[in-house]
Amino acid sequence: MRQFLKRNLAFAKLGIQTNLEYRFNFFIDAAVQPAITGLIEVFLWLALFAAVKSDTLNGFSKESYLAYVIWSSFIGRVAISWMYEHLMMEEIETGSINAIILRPMTFFEYYLSQLLGYKLVVYVCSILVPLCVALYFKLPTDLSRFPLVTLLVFYYLIFIHAMSFLTACFAFFLNRVRSFTLVKNFTIYIMSGELFPLDLLPEFWKNLFLKLPFSSGVYIPVGYITGRVGTDMVMQGFINTTIGLIVVLAISYLVWRKGLGSYSGTGA
Repeated sequence: MRQFLKRNLAFAKLGIQTNLEYRFNFFIDAAVQPAITGLIEVFLWLALFAAVKSDTLNGFSKESYLAYVIWSSFIGRVAISWMYEHLMMEEIETGSINAIILRPMTFFEYYLSQLLGYKLVVYVCSILVPLCVALYFKLPTDLSRFPLVTLLVFYYLIFIHAMSFLTACFAFFLNRVRSFTLVKNFTIYIMSGELFPLDLLPEFWKNLFLKLPFSSGVYIPVGYITGRVGTDMVMQGFINTTIGLIVVLAISYLVWRKGLGSYSGTGA
């Protein structure tokens, strides 16, 4: 266990050092891009409230929606992985995966630890922006709920990494597997509640999406911070994420073993 923790801590440090090497790219990823996205959505929601000529929508105030938009832009940026997904695909496609699978570690943990290390730095740095905006404009924000939200977001990241690992494993069999990433990320963008709060969906679709693990990425943590949902919903988010993680890991293991067997037989 000690060696396992020491090894993965080293991987996490590697992920942090690698991404901080290009500080401008890190700044764009952690602050500029989510800030621009959030600003655009703020104007859209302000225009929507001006059009309906009301300060409430579906039982929530304008301030509640603005708080949701600001927080969802940053939380959503943390709770997704595409960079390491592409790296895993490249390792498999080029055959450089050999250098990893021959070492005393797993391909899955090697990139998971890097992802968690990098996202921890992104989370700490980028979360200051929506926090300052929410406090300055007095938007609904409960600071006491941050510890539980942080746990859920990073637990959800493990699930997202499992999905990325599964997607990357298809590179053993397909040439243009990167197209799966675009479809997957866009689907998650909608089902997680980053595009709009799930409260606005018809009751059937809202209940369906809340039963899936994707809502634990944006809607539940952001809703918990802004007072839309309670602790019971967060606990349900942990349960849903756990079920999704077990299912995805089981499928990933089967695809990995099948792909690795095919790879070993034919070479890179």
